Amino acid sequence: MSLHPAQVLFAGEKPFPALPAVDHYAGAEKLMMKALKLQQELGPVFDLTCDCEDGAQAGAEAEHARMVVEVVNGAENHFGRIGARIHDITHPHWQHDLAILVGGAGRRLAFITIPKVRSAADAVEQIRALRRVETACGLERALPVHVLIETHGALREAWEIAALDGVESIDFGLMDFVSGHHGAIPGSAMKSPGQFEHPLVVRAKADIAAAALANGVVPSHNVTTELQDVAVIRHDAERARREFGYLRMWSIHPNQILPIIAAMQPDFSEVEEAAAILCTAQDNAWGPIRHQGRLHDRASYRYYWELLQRARNTGMELPGETRQRFFAGAGH
Repeated sequence: MSLHPAQVLFAGEKPFPALPAVDHYAGAEKLMMKALKLQQELGPVFDLTCDCEDGAQAGAEAEHARMVVEVVNGAENHFGRIGARIHDITHPHWQHDLAILVGGAGRRLAFITIPKVRSAADAVEQIRALRRVETACGLERALPVHVLIETHGALREAWEIAALDGVESIDFGLMDFVSGHHGAIPGSAMKSPGQFEHPLVVRAKADIAAAALANGVVPSHNVTTELQDVAVIRHDAERARREFGYLRMWSIHPNQILPIIAAMQPDFSEVEEAAAILCTAQDNAWGPIRHQGRLHDRASYRYYWELLQRARNTGMELPGETRQRFFAGAGH
């Protein structure tokens, strides 16, 4: 019997999350439904995050959260890739968000995002509250948590936050981070090219990516402010991926989704190489092999397996044999 790479290459270890390359944010029901229609056309190559923080009007937080529950539970949610961002820990409604969202849609939510944590202690408190709600609701699984790093305290403790049990992604919140410097960082650092050049922003991006990757969670890059120029959007995503190691990026407009996905896709020739190496390795019971004059073993197999997953999650067409061997029955 041929063993699957997930059974062999990461035995006894936490597998690296295989998330779509785009996290698309929408705050209004109309925009959520528009995104879901696009998701149905493209497949689950991007996540939808329903925003209960910035999306809800003051005083109407509960109504907004209940609307999100309807969207998550609705017939248009074909792939189960909808998450929700709750209010931050200083807001009086954040625990009500959890009760409504998890109580109403916990079995179909993909993740919960918590914003503006000031420290690892804030993240711990909100995650513990989430687990209590899950238990009270009889939920049989622990929802993955995405944590927004956008304050000085959170950046200082990014490694501790990334190491928390249940955290799947840590995300950089550029706008709030720049605002938190009281004018010391110019507004030009909120857009390109400044966001990739200002030393304090560069340091923050690099530290967050390093903390995430070292702890086996996905680093997610901030949005680009460009909404129309596809070349600019793609270039921003390419810089995030190639220069800073981000494997996922936010979008706030449908025009941004496809350029980001394209920028995050692995090189096709490397995908072909990965497929050939992994098929040969599986045929040899995952022992060392020689491929095109080079030796490969489990260290390189792990690299190529994660590359193959990333290719699949960004919608790249994989060789038929590779799909059958490694992704048959995986849902898409």
